Amino acid sequence: MSDFNLSVDADGVGIITWDTAGKSMNVMTEQAFTDLNAIIDTVLSDDAIKGAVITSGKEGSFAGGMDLNVLAEMGKRGGDSPAQGMFDGVMSMHGVLRKIERAGMDPKTNKGGKPIACVLPGTALGIGLELPLATHRIFAADNPKAKIGLPEIMVGIFPGGGGTTRMVRKMGAMAASPFLLQGKMVDPKKAKMAGIIDEVSEDPMADAKAWVLSEPKIVKPWDEKGYKMPGGEPYHPAGFMTFVGANAMVNGNTWGVYPAAKALLSAVYEGAMVPFDTAIKIEARWFTNVLMNPSSSAMIRSLFINKEALEKGANRPDVPDQRVKKVGVLGAGMMGAGIALVSARAGMDVVLIDTNQEAADRGKAYSESFMDKGIKRKKATEEQKTAMLAKINATTDLNALADVDLIIEAVFEDPAVKAEMTKKVEAIIPEDAIFASNTSTLPITGLAEASVRKDQFIGIHFFSPVEKMALVEIIKGKETGPRAVAKALDYVRQIKKTPIVVNDERFFYANRCIIPYINEGVMMAGEGVAPQLLDHAAQLLGFPVGPIQLVDETSLDLGAKIAKATMAAMGNAYPKSIADDVTFWMVDEGRFGRKAKAGFFDYDENGKRLGYWKGFADKFPRLEEQPDVTEVQHRLIFSQVLEAVRALEADVLEDIREGDVGAILGWGFMPWSGGPFSWLDIVGAAWAAEKCDELTAKYGERFTCPPLLREMAEKNQSFYGRFGQQAAAA
Repeated sequence: MSDFNLSVDADGVGIITWDTAGKSMNVMTEQAFTDLNAIIDTVLSDDAIKGAVITSGKEGSFAGGMDLNVLAEMGKRGGDSPAQGMFDGVMSMHGVLRKIERAGMDPKTNKGGKPIACVLPGTALGIGLELPLATHRIFAADNPKAKIGLPEIMVGIFPGGGGTTRMVRKMGAMAASPFLLQGKMVDPKKAKMAGIIDEVSEDPMADAKAWVLSEPKIVKPWDEKGYKMPGGEPYHPAGFMTFVGANAMVNGNTWGVYPAAKALLSAVYEGAMVPFDTAIKIEARWFTNVLMNPSSSAMIRSLFINKEALEKGANRPDVPDQRVKKVGVLGAGMMGAGIALVSARAGMDVVLIDTNQEAADRGKAYSESFMDKGIKRKKATEEQKTAMLAKINATTDLNALADVDLIIEAVFEDPAVKAEMTKKVEAIIPEDAIFASNTSTLPITGLAEASVRKDQFIGIHFFSPVEKMALVEIIKGKETGPRAVAKALDYVRQIKKTPIVVNDERFFYANRCIIPYINEGVMMAGEGVAPQLLDHAAQLLGFPVGPIQLVDETSLDLGAKIAKATMAAMGNAYPKSIADDVTFWMVDEGRFGRKAKAGFFDYDENGKRLGYWKGFADKFPRLEEQPDVTEVQHRLIFSQVLEAVRALEADVLEDIREGDVGAILGWGFMPWSGGPFSWLDIVGAAWAAEKCDELTAKYGERFTCPPLLREMAEKNQSFYGRFGQQAAAA
């Protein structure tokens, strides 16, 4: 069955309907392009057809983009020259889109041709917008929930189906930049205001048909003589400033580590100086260049394919639907308030418990403030705010939990306090309710000791701030049962976040890797490495913030508490370092970080950073000769990736996909790399093992090569080669 089908109405307008079989949203494939090409040939050759309208058979959406697996298949067809195979495949797609755009017009006079319009019932993303951009007029339904845009940059590529070239020629480089370089997505009305689409209509199909029959002018501006690019071409005075600014902006935002952003800018700059058909070839060449870069394939795998698989329940136990109707949240502090917010926003009834009513009300007020900000930005309404707040019952009465089906405990990080709450609450909640702890560091198996239903006890670790962070870490205790895991996964899916499921061990997975990153940075600061060098070295790797800024954000007193608790738990096995000396000294000095307006940074009264605190060097003097930035970067990277490998060895991680996705979404691990396991595959296990030996000799046993990595180096294996297939089959 074809994804594209043609019917012709009584007026001679061909209706081309895109309806991908077995998918809730249309996805473009090579076969679909072939089918579309054949239909366009029919439209252009049949004299009874006056023009056409391309639309979707899916209610509320046009298309969600390209099946990215297609791109890999194109490369394989190239044999010994995968780049040529990729380029040829991309150019064949361009050929179909250009055929739509030219629509049978005389190549010399631009006369003749048949009008082809596009109707968007809703969301149009990626190739789902690039195809409409090749038509002569875009009509969209007035659907405020629809998203229109080109988000490819978010997964390590850029719009390579003509979207880059057409957007710039249609809007100008400056106006197009948020949509190309930031992946900005907007609703239909804003898309029309921006100049991306042409009409927003109550009945877009009727309007599109009428337009097709009106004998409109269909030649695109860039195909006419005398065309001038909006905003100016690269060597026009105005255009020159645009491109200089864009170059600075891209490097300022990406720190030069994302190949797709550089390639996109090159395609735009070079394409703007040549005729359209040459510009399309330039776009295709840069697109191929990006696709052949291991960074892009790793980003696509982690941020698109693997992320989507995890969100769809790749590792969900085979038990019946466990969607949550009513959730009880214990503790109305920052985390509890955030959990209540995302739960109510997802349509669940929420009981928000705290020890006094004022604290409970304050937790509910967090949701009210959140909705007020949304209303101010015109992203929410008063009605939505009222409905959401009605979902939250802020109270001190534990009996209000009598009919919940999920508990999420977010009380003080103290085992005794948590145990007391577990016993009190389990005496009230239904016997089949699942009890989850939001602990960030305490082992779940230990906390489950207070439970009478250990198979229904699980960890659901949120990251702060809850409403912004995309990752949720689900932790299985030794006796956690499959229904508890399914309940946690279904809940995370309801609140539209990405889950990873890990086994229980102190710090679980995310904090197991984050803490060594922070500690390595603090350790180097104590050794005399400039904090500025540490943070900038990390940002040059693609981390959103460096270790020194991160520890100020998370607070040094929290770090000190974690260190002391870990010392108590590990005893003589605890690897004490200068990082502890620095942290304890800073806490003794009252410099807890941003929350105290004093940490490694100085702050103003509003909490804005003023610069690094100069007093730190009085206690821990700076090295006269600072280390090479690459050496600093290796210490920061290996402090994390080795813990990821050890987590896999220890069976904390069961699926390397979760290790990669969790690292990027949880703490911003070098997104360009695809995650720690993808990065190790890029550099190779042999090189990584050799670098471990060098770092161990210079800095100590924390850099000792894990046995698994050593074995893989000796066998010349990659992580996705060894573990990827079993993960995909899980």
